[in-house]
Parts: sequence; structure tokens; C-alpha cells
Amino acid sequence: MSSVAVLTQESFAEHRSGLAQQHVKVTALNSEEENDPPTYKEAFPPLPEKAPCLETAQEPSGPWCKIRPIKASVITQVFHVPLEERKYKDMNQFGEGEQAKICLDIMQKTGAHLELSLAKDQGLSIMVSGKLEAVMKARKEIVARLQTQASATVAIPKEHHRFVIGKNGEKLQDLELKTATKIQIPRPDDPSNQIKITGTKEGIEKHRCVRCHCLYKHLCQDKRAVERLDVEKVYHPFIAGPYNKLVSELMQDTGTRINIPPPSVNKTEIVFTGEKEQLAQAVARVKKIYEEKKKKTTTIAVEVKKSQHKYVIGPKGNSLQEILEKTGVSVEIPPTDSSSETVILRGEPEKLGQALTEVYAKANSFTVSSVSAPSWLHRFIIGKKGQNLAKITQQMPKVHIEFTEGEDKITLEGPTEDVNVAQEQIEVMVKDLINRMDYAEINVDHKFHRHLIGKNGANINRIKDLYKVSVRIPPDNEKSNLIRIEGDPQGVQQAKKELLELASRMENERTKDLIIEQKFHRTIIGQKGERIREIREKFPEVIINFPDPAHKSDIVQLRGPKNEVEKCTKYMQKMVADLVENSFSISVPIFKQFHKNIIGKGGANIKKIREESNTKIDLPAENSNSETIVITGKRANCEAARHRILAIQKELANITEVEVSIPSKLHNSLIGAKGRFIRSIMEECGGVHIHFPTEGSGSDTVTIRGPAQDVEKAKKQLLHLAEEKQTKSYTVDLRAKPEYHKFLIGKGGGNIRKVRDNTGARIIFPTSEDKDQELITIMGTEEAVKEAQKELEALIKNLDNVVEDSMVVDPKHHRHFVIRRGQVLREIADEYGGVMVSFPRSGTQSDKVTLKGAKDCVEAAKKRIQEIIEDLEAQVTIECTIPQKFHRSIMGPKGSRIQQITRDYGVQIKFPDREENPAPVAEPAVQENGEEGGEGKDGDPSSPKKCDIIVISGRREKCEAAREALQALVPVTIEVEVPFDLHRYIIGQKGSGIRKMMDEFEVNIQVPAPELQSDVITITGLAANLDRAKTGLLERVKELQAEQEDRALRSFKLTVTVDPKYHPKIIGRKGAVITQIRTEHEVNIQFPDKDDESQAQDQITITGYEKNAEAARDAIMKIVGELEQMVSEDVTLDHRVHARIIGARGKAIRKIMDEFKVDIRFPQSGASDPNCVTVTGLPENVEEAIDHILNLEEEYLADVVDNEAMQVYMKPSSHEESKAPSKGFVVRDAPWATVNNEKAPDMSSSEDFPSFGAQVAPKTLPWGPKR
Repeated sequence: MSSVAVLTQESFAEHRSGLAQQHVKVTALNSEEENDPPTYKEAFPPLPEKAPCLETAQEPSGPWCKIRPIKASVITQVFHVPLEERKYKDMNQFGEGEQAKICLDIMQKTGAHLELSLAKDQGLSIMVSGKLEAVMKARKEIVARLQTQASATVAIPKEHHRFVIGKNGEKLQDLELKTATKIQIPRPDDPSNQIKITGTKEGIEKHRCVRCHCLYKHLCQDKRAVERLDVEKVYHPFIAGPYNKLVSELMQDTGTRINIPPPSVNKTEIVFTGEKEQLAQAVARVKKIYEEKKKKTTTIAVEVKKSQHKYVIGPKGNSLQEILEKTGVSVEIPPTDSSSETVILRGEPEKLGQALTEVYAKANSFTVSSVSAPSWLHRFIIGKKGQNLAKITQQMPKVHIEFTEGEDKITLEGPTEDVNVAQEQIEVMVKDLINRMDYAEINVDHKFHRHLIGKNGANINRIKDLYKVSVRIPPDNEKSNLIRIEGDPQGVQQAKKELLELASRMENERTKDLIIEQKFHRTIIGQKGERIREIREKFPEVIINFPDPAHKSDIVQLRGPKNEVEKCTKYMQKMVADLVENSFSISVPIFKQFHKNIIGKGGANIKKIREESNTKIDLPAENSNSETIVITGKRANCEAARHRILAIQKELANITEVEVSIPSKLHNSLIGAKGRFIRSIMEECGGVHIHFPTEGSGSDTVTIRGPAQDVEKAKKQLLHLAEEKQTKSYTVDLRAKPEYHKFLIGKGGGNIRKVRDNTGARIIFPTSEDKDQELITIMGTEEAVKEAQKELEALIKNLDNVVEDSMVVDPKHHRHFVIRRGQVLREIADEYGGVMVSFPRSGTQSDKVTLKGAKDCVEAAKKRIQEIIEDLEAQVTIECTIPQKFHRSIMGPKGSRIQQITRDYGVQIKFPDREENPAPVAEPAVQENGEEGGEGKDGDPSSPKKCDIIVISGRREKCEAAREALQALVPVTIEVEVPFDLHRYIIGQKGSGIRKMMDEFEVNIQVPAPELQSDVITITGLAANLDRAKTGLLERVKELQAEQEDRALRSFKLTVTVDPKYHPKIIGRKGAVITQIRTEHEVNIQFPDKDDESQAQDQITITGYEKNAEAARDAIMKIVGELEQMVSEDVTLDHRVHARIIGARGKAIRKIMDEFKVDIRFPQSGASDPNCVTVTGLPENVEEAIDHILNLEEEYLADVVDNEAMQVYMKPSSHEESKAPSKGFVVRDAPWATVNNEKAPDMSSSEDFPSFGAQVAPKTLPWGPKR
């Protein structure tokens, strides 16, 4: 029967004291050994002497025997491929062709080196060199790619396949590598038991079959039994034995595998696996151990602190195993998540006492201690890359040292003696660091941190290097203001001072967020940043940051001195206000046919409107379907430009404007999705313009503008549609191929109009912007919609009925249809339902043209081709003479101008070939042809050159109009007189000024070179642009002359005589007073340079407008008058209280100075009288301030006296002991320390110092015989 005895640690004090003494002895011994230097032989062990012969060579003894011999990493194997098994048998291509490519590929893949040779029997010998793994991989590749493959199958029961594969396929891979074969095992879901082996015959027969059969045989013979035995968990350690020795012996004796669950797993079952007989023996022996231990063992429970449990367990449970081995007692520790401190010992009664002693010894063998050390010193204690700490941990590897961030202590854990030694060493280190290190903490707003750091850490690295300190700035994500400086006390103070100065300078800066709509950002920045550069030059101290365009932010950040930021803000706000005022935009719908009339000849009309209304007018591109002209500028100006454009349209055509009242609630439904419905009405009624009021305005008025007849038609349709919407509306969707739409609509909308007139339904086709290009919508009454649907479906069905037809076209016209990649044919296909038109190939003299498509489409396309042929036959060619030098200008960028004329007038324009180098008169070709030479001399000199003649082809009236348009594009040159001294201002910085004018007026402005000193500026451009350009240039000249006059007025200088002692007061703290005067009066004030003795030190110079300079002078003299009334008094203040009166960062003294309106100056360090303080101000203020600071002195002095009295009783600070010089590396019993070698070696001795190549008598050396 088990009995439990509860004992405490106190009852085993004797055991613990005995154990502690033993530990002390061991430690003393170890320390004694550590203090003695090593012997010479220990430090430099001799090399083993060479054995007389290889047969009698013995294993070297001593320290060198520990060195393991290095095996060769590179091996060489030779593989033979018989002739009949070679894949590539061509003897002529040996060493090249496919075989050589394969070898190179194998070498690259595996890293092995291959050498090929032919044997006498024409077999292939391959020598492979490299690392073992590389050679095996190369062998596998060689067999697979250079040798013919055979295959075989082996039947192995499905349940044994996993043994063939092995863990993670390792066995299978190993088998494949060794036998150079490929083994295919069926998937688990495949019922087949056949394993396929592919490789060489040799590999299959000699290796694979044998190995697979052996494996199978082994698996079949391995008829194993399994038995489970339930044993109480507490007896498992006795069955396993210490370090699992008992269970290992049992497994070895019986050949049975015994699986005991680990202590952490709450299972009682022990599993036995093996042959039946042996398994029965193992089970019987385990049962016997279990029964014995159950009878003989008893338990005792002891209390051990929870923190000491880990020491009782030991690393990986070694301490528990050690106790079990020594005493045969099992120690049961409560789980870590339990709060219990009770440890149970289970074993034979006579051994429990010894085990208990061991448990307490283990529990007390380790201790936890702590060293007080400021947290900021931790990293210095650890050292760079842990060097300082490594010295301690190398001496005492069992000691664990832990640094907790933010805590002023270091925790040590380990054997008691080692912890004490480590603690002493760390305390010494801490004391030393505290004596020679200091730190300071300063608060700087985190938004300034990156400026303190500087670009790539330039600022902070400079401070670190200069003052030999460490500066810790918190990362941005912490949003902390605290900066910590650590290092040498003097360096810390200097770094602190500099960082505070930098921060103070930045605090004086102002950051302002300016809200500017993002759409204006690009305009403010200007082309290539020109405008923002001008702003930055105007305000150089202000940093302007625009947001990233991707962020869609309106915030523009300004940073810099307060006054400059305010000025820059006002300037930019004015600029934005101008932009906002000038960014009002209105859209004016103008019929497309009138756009060219609004533009005018050479753009004359539109430029005139732009100039006179001061607006920006954008017209849609010629190839665009849009009719809207956009006017941008001031509201009043935009309205004026709009009226002028509408007036031009009204003059050109019978345009009327009608207003219709339709309830506003119907507007959205009438407009339709993306304006589909309203657009269909506008297109149907000749392109009238229908304008609905803005949403939310509440207006019912809808405006219709266009030709009178079309307007009336649109009005009827709109009112009819509105009535339908109010009563009843029925909608149906149809689908038709997009290429059919144009044909369904018909030329000028004829076809669709017919359907609408017949049925009364509205039919809406998709626009190019719509996603669904096949959708056709029919709207109206149900009856009308169904009827229209029926007609359209019949038309679509006809279009799907494809026919083929032909027509005759004269071959001379074929080129017109197929040039420009068949553009004319593409246009016909688009317009007539995708009809395919095929012209005969060039070179064949056929005039037959084939058309394929819907019957109606084919007929319409034939008609259109006939019309084009009629136009071609009526075509004429005329010439337009323009000097070649203007051709490039007329063409415009990428030929845009010429393309526009071609489209507008329906003509073809051909420019002559460029004449690069005109032929000289005395060319050999001219000499051979006398007649040509005569013509050149007697002909009309005014006749045009070939290179100047532009050929225009088309209908006569259109050719004439195109010629006029071309001649209007010829540039003209005029000269303008501009004073030479203004040229550089007109050009502007890096040519920005002149570029701006050239872009604005669309001309080229040529300024003469400076060395010519010419006043003439040349302007070249279109005649319509020259007058505007000249006027703009002359206006710019007037502006520059006005600026010159203003500059002269601003240069007025005034000198004021002021006693230098008042200069600091006029300047003010950080220049606040003088900056205010400068800003207020818009003047520049210059003080004399103190270091320049040639300057009068009492002269202050004021520059600006005369009136402003005088006002600034009066402001300065007023300050001087106030200063002259002030008095200065010296007061004696004990220097020990100066710091208290000044306060942190001078806050306290500044408060006193502000309160009493006086200036207080403290003596500099090293002054003759350190107690003398000067107070300056008005007499009554000075007296009050002196009384106040004397009262403060009395109060603070009492504290100083008390502190000095306390210092008497405080322990004096210990000074560092002078460090002894390092002895260096010391060894005992060195050869030079012996009596014989006391004398220094003789350097002249050829024996001690032999010369190269000289014969020296043989001598026995400590390193063994010479080789």
C-alpha cells in the first residue's frame, strides 16, 4: 500500500548545504584553472612525426588526431553502351550532331563532365566525372537519351506499393537513380497492381527485377503482429527506463518494436509490433516490470516553487532522467498550465530520500538575479553585434541574460555561482558606462523629423560624426516627438544645442495647405513647369508641393517663413481666382457645314472673335461627328463670343429659334439613355439643335434651333413624343448587324423616314458610343411599333439574302478605288450594308467589277460607284505656284493642313519632289544638250521652277477654291523695331517668353544675335496672325519699359544714423522687428557688417520707393526714441540660481521679460563677475523686475543651501581605477623562456637564419624531420 509523506524544503537544508559546498569547490577549481596561462605545447601542439614506412604507420595521437581525413568529392565512372543499344549509330557524325548536343545538355543540367569514345566493337564508352550526385544524375540521363529503352512489368500487390515508394518517394527515387531506370507505379485510384520499369535491358534484368522481387519477398515474409497493453501513465517512466535504455534493451533482445506514448500525450496504451513469439516475450516482460513497480513503489509529495520546476525538469527532461538513473525514482511535475506547486516522487521507499535531495539540488542549482541599468545603456552593454555580451556568455555559457525593452534592469538566470560572477561583471560595465556616458531627450514635433534627418540622412549623420554621439529619432509610424541623444556628455550637449537650433528654425517656418481644384494644377505648373518656376523664383524661400495627380487631391502645400508663405498664398489665390473667372465654359451647337465659315480664311474669323472676346474657343476635329463648339473664359466674354458665333450662323442660313413648353418631369425620358431619343429626333430633322434646361432648374422651356422647316418638324415630333410619354408608350428592341444600319437608314435617312411616315413609330439606332451596336429601339403606340417592327424585320431578312452582281468600270478609274489601301471601297462597304466590291488584279486588262451582298445594298453600291466615275471623268488638273521653301509650312504638322483642304474641297493635292541641290550651270549634261542650254539663257527668267509647282486635281470649281486656301497658308515676314536692351527680357528665361508669344500667335519670332546690336525683330507667319503678333510684341515692350521705370523708382536709397548698441533691438529676436518693418513698408533694410571696418557702423541703409523708405526711417527712429528713454542697471545675483531663473530653454526668463517689458542679460561663462546680471528697460519697469528676481534668488538660494548640506552625507562618487597595461597573449614553458634560450637569438647565425639556396647542416627540429 502506498503512503504519502509531505516534506518541506527547510527539512532538507543539510542536503542542500552539502551540495552547495561541492559546487563551491568545483567553481574554485575552475576559476583557478582559468587564471593560469596555457602551456606552450597546449597553445601550439606539435605536428605528428612522419612514420618510417607506410606499413608501420600508426594513427597519429594528440590534438591532431581529431582532424578527420577529407574524402575526395569528385568521382569518375565509365559507362558502356553496346552497339546494338546505341540510339545514334552514324559513325560519320561522331562528336557532332544530335548526340553531341545531348551530351552538352546533360553536362549543363547535372554539372558533371562527360567524355565520349568509341570502343573496338563500335560500342560507346562514356567517362563521367563530378560529384557523386551529379554522376548518378548524368548516368540516368545518358541511359534515357543515348541508349535504346526496353520495358518490363512486375506484379506487386497494391497494399505493398507504398513500401516501394517510401517516405516522400525517397525509396523510389533512390532505386531509379541507382538502376538508371524509370519506374511507373499506378495511382492509388487505379486498381492495377502492375509496376512498369523502363530502361536498359541490363538495368531491368540485373537491378530492377531483383530489387523489386526481393522487396516484395521481404514484405510477404514480414508477417507482423500488433498488441496493445494498458499501463497506468505514472509507471511509463519505469518501463522506458532512464534515457529509454530499458525499453531499447527490451526491443533489441526481443526484436519487437515498443511504442510508449510521450509524457505530453495523455494516453496509457503501450503498442507492441513484431513477430508473435518475440512480441509475447516483450509483453510478458513489460507486465512483470509494471506489476513489480506497482507493489514496491510508494510516493511522497513536496512543494517546489513553480518557477523552479523547469530546473527540476532540465533541458529536454534530462534532469528527470538523471534522477531516475541515479535513484530509480520517477518525479512527476504538474503541467505548466496548472497553478499547483506540488511535485510527486514515486519509487521504492528507501530511495525516496536520495531522490528528494536530488530534486531540491536541481531546484536550487539555478537562480534568477537582476542588475539595475538604465534602459538606454542596454545596447552599449550588449555592444556592437553583441561583442560585449559574448565575452560574458562565452565564459559562462549556462547563464541566460535577458534585456527587457523599456525596463531599467537586466535579468540573469543560470547556475548560482555563474550568475553571481556575470552579475559582478555587468555591474562593473554599467558603472563604467554611467561615468563616461550621458544622454539627453528633446521634444521636436515629429513633422520636422525628416528635415532634421536630411536627404539620405545627411544632416543627422553629420551631427553624429561631428559630436561622436548616437541620435535616435522615432520612426514616422510612431508619431512620437521624443528624440534621444546618447554618448560623450560634452558631445551630447553640443548635439542637443544644434538639433534644438535646427528645430527652432523649422518651428518658425509655417506650413499652409491651399485648396486649389486639381483641374487648375497643370495650368499653374505650366508647360514644362515654366509658370511654377516663375512663382518659385518670386518666392525662393517657399517650398511649393503639388499632390500626385493619381491621388485626386486638391491640397497644395506651402512651407517657409511665415511672411513669405502669406505673400505666396495671396499671389496664388489671386492666380486661382483669375483661372476660375476665366474657366467658365459654355457649349454652342453649330451646324457642321458652317464651322469652316466661323473659322474663316486662314482662321481669320475665329482668331478675331478670340482676341476681341478674350476667350478660348475649341472646335471639334474635322473627322469628328460633334457639332459643339466650346467657349472658355470669363462669363460675360463667353456670352459675347457665343452671340457672335450664332450671328455668323444666322447670316449664313435661315436659322430660327423656337421655344417649346414641355413639363420638366418628362425631360429625362425624352432625352433617353445617354441622349439616344433626343439625338434621333435631331438627326431625323436635319440636325436641328434641341436644348433642354439644366436639371433641377424647374424650367419647362425647351429650345429648338435650326432651319425654319426643320425646326417646325422637330417641334411637332417632340410634342408628339411628349404626348405619347404622358398617355401611353410601347417599346420593342430589334437586333441587326451594325453594317446593315446605314443601309436601313438610307441616304439622308430616306429609308427609315419612309418607315416612320408609314407607321408613325420612332426608330432609334445605336450611336458609336453605345456598347450594344446591334440594338435598334422602336417606340410609339403598340400598333405603330408592331407595324414598324414587321417592316424592319422584312428589310433585315432581305439584307441577309446575299446576291452577287457585276458592273463594267473603265480600268483607268480602278486605281482611284483601290489607292490608300482601298479607302473608297471601305467607305462604300460601310454605307451600303457591308457589300463586298472586288476589282480585277492590276496587270489584267479586265473591266469587270464584282459586287457581293444584300440585293438592295448591291444595287445602291452600283449606283454610288457610277456617281464616282462621273466625277472622275469631269476631273481637271490645275497648278498652284508656291516657292518650295514654304511647302513644309503649308503642309503643317504631319500634313494636317493639307489633309484638311483635301477633305474640305474633295480634291487631290500633289507636292513636287524636293530639289535638294539645284544643278550648276556648267554641268556636263547641259554642255551635251545645246538646245537646253539656249533655253536656259534666252527663256523667261520669271517662269516657275518645277519644284515650286503644286498640282491640284478635282472638279474645276473645287480646285480653284483649294488653290485659294493653299495660297492663304503661305507665310509672310514683317519687321518690328524693339530697343536692343529689351531683347533679353522678351526672350525670357531659357527662351520661355518668346516661346509663349510664338505659341499664342502661331508665328515664328526671330531676335537678332547680341553681337549685331540690332533693334529689328523679325516676325514670320500667316498674314492673319502677323498683326496680332506685332500688337502683342509692342504691348510687351510697353510693359517692359514700365517695369524699367518702376525699377528705377524702387531703387531710391536713404541712410539713417543709429548708435550700433540699438541695432540688436531694431532687428529683434530672430529678426522679427526688422522683418515686420520691411514687410509693412515694402523696403529693403541693410545693417552694417560688423567685421567690415571700412563701413560706418552706425549707418542703416533703406532701399525702396521714396515714400516707403521715409516711412520705414520714421518707424526705425521711433524705436530708437523709445530705446533712448531706457536705462540699464546691474544687479548681483548668486550664480548658483541663474539656471533656475532662466528655466528650461529660457522659458522662465522670457516670461519675466514679457511681464515687466525689460531685457535681462546674464553673464557669459568665464566672465570676471559671474554674479552680475544687467536689466534694461524703462526706469519703473527695471525697478519692478529687479525686485522680482531678487525675491526669486532668495527663494531658490534656500534650496541650493539645503542641497549642499545633504551632499556632505552622500557617498562620494568612485573614480575609475587606472587600467593596467595589457600583457597580451601569455604562455608558459615556451622554448625562449628556458634557461638555455635566455639569450636573444644570433641574427648572423646561418643556422638560425639560413639564406635562400645555402646548404645548412641537418638539425633535429621540434616540427619533425625536413622533407
